[in-house]
Amino acid sequence: MSTIAQNLQRVETRIASACQAAGRDQASVRLLAVSKTFGAQEVRLAHAAGQRAFGENYIQEGVDKIQALQDLDLEWHCIGPIQSNKTRLVAAHFDWVHSIDRLKTAERLSAQRPPTLPPLQVCIQVNLDGGENKSGVAPDQALVLAQAVAVLPNLQLRGIMTIPEPGDEESTRAVHAQAHALWLQLKSSGFKLDTLSMGMSSDLDVAVQEGSTMVRIGTAIFGQR
Repeated sequence: MSTIAQNLQRVETRIASACQAAGRDQASVRLLAVSKTFGAQEVRLAHAAGQRAFGENYIQEGVDKIQALQDLDLEWHCIGPIQSNKTRLVAAHFDWVHSIDRLKTAERLSAQRPPTLPPLQVCIQVNLDGGENKSGVAPDQALVLAQAVAVLPNLQLRGIMTIPEPGDEESTRAVHAQAHALWLQLKSSGFKLDTLSMGMSSDLDVAVQEGSTMVRIGTAIFGQR
């Protein structure tokens, strides 16, 4: 068994333990393996161990891997910021985008999505703790952006994504709890959401306990970058 396969098992065990602590079904949490800065061979090893969904922060690097791994049945998630000159690449190659924080970006992705592909699955990134160097719409603007994104053709709004600022467990838990509350608020407003993308290697346990449905794990699977 490869080291990556062993790491995947450990992560799944952490998810199972966090779900048990929260009284949740483990099947309610999806694992997204974040493969940024690692090569196609590492992705192949993770796939061989049963992992199908992979996240990329850097668009060109992600596209290169997508093209190199077309022989595998993989699901690709763009989880990094998207510049206007990269929306066509994202629309043509990725299955999901977690980092919608501007209507302009969503409009370009919708317009540039090839008609031969299914709708692009998208999440709105929300900056809940006001990090100045972090992407994301302010919480009080999330509803407005969701309303605009939800009606765009070629996109399907699935939920929200958040990245807490580094901090202790108490502050991180508070941000995750805020994200969960916002997600529930959007659902109560009529949006059919099923994805709350939050939690990374350092905080996945807390994120799952606070309601995450998709954790984005890189270091704990692939190792230090």
